[in-house]
Amino acid sequence: MPYVTVGEENSSPIKLYYEDHGSGQPVVLIHGYPLDGHSWEKQVPVLLEAGKRVITYDRRGFGHSSHPVIGYDYDTFAADLKTLVDKLDLHGAVLAGFSMGTGEVTRYLGTYGSERVVKAALFGPIPPFLLQTDDNPKGVPQSVFDGFMETIKQDRYAWFKSFFDNFYNVDKLHGTRISDEAWNASFEVAAGSSAYATLACVSTWLTDFRADLPKIDVPLLVLQGTEDRILPIDATGRRLPDLVSDIRFIEVEGGPHNIGWTHAAELNKAFIDLLAD
Repeated sequence: MPYVTVGEENSSPIKLYYEDHGSGQPVVLIHGYPLDGHSWEKQVPVLLEAGKRVITYDRRGFGHSSHPVIGYDYDTFAADLKTLVDKLDLHGAVLAGFSMGTGEVTRYLGTYGSERVVKAALFGPIPPFLLQTDDNPKGVPQSVFDGFMETIKQDRYAWFKSFFDNFYNVDKLHGTRISDEAWNASFEVAAGSSAYATLACVSTWLTDFRADLPKIDVPLLVLQGTEDRILPIDATGRRLPDLVSDIRFIEVEGGPHNIGWTHAAELNKAFIDLLAD
């Protein structure tokens, strides 16, 4: 199993597990919370068939990567991504993130630029700034996140149940676009994540990306479900066209948060179109 070392906690190395398949233009896929790199299973075969080199990895605290109790902030997450990109010596790459992974893409481009990157994609985006403040009235109140954290502290498995029901809009899509088995698979992955990371990442969601977005100088694709209950579209995706110069924003009608699973055909088509341009 391949790993890249991204830091150290006390005497232990912090390692990220990654997979690197195919050949051609590299496409790096960054997963959402609280999943891992295998959550891209409806995208990887399509990308490989399109002749791409596909790289997935598990964020620190999740999947097969190390589970430290440090580094749960987007500066560190972006640095972790850079370490992987540099180790693999990627050039002409496409960075694509889902949900929390959209923060890595945005902060990476805002901090390190596009020397190695030619295109990017955000699916179910967390930018520009999720927290409601005086200068960000469209954000979500702090009390909502405080409630999330209290629930996680009390019973993170009960939190995952509620989270995934809204992740997939189970009340509307169960039996058509999300099965019990797929829901259970997501729950099992989440249950295997770090308990510390499960909690620490909630505060990370409140990162302000407004200074990063204007620095994105590559074509950007953004897709989001109109019924996203995790990252409300009015607070996130619909605001991005005013903040990025070269952007294509697509709304997936009736889509929940994880459109990469429930509306994979729509997402894959838009993604392949981006790569083909």
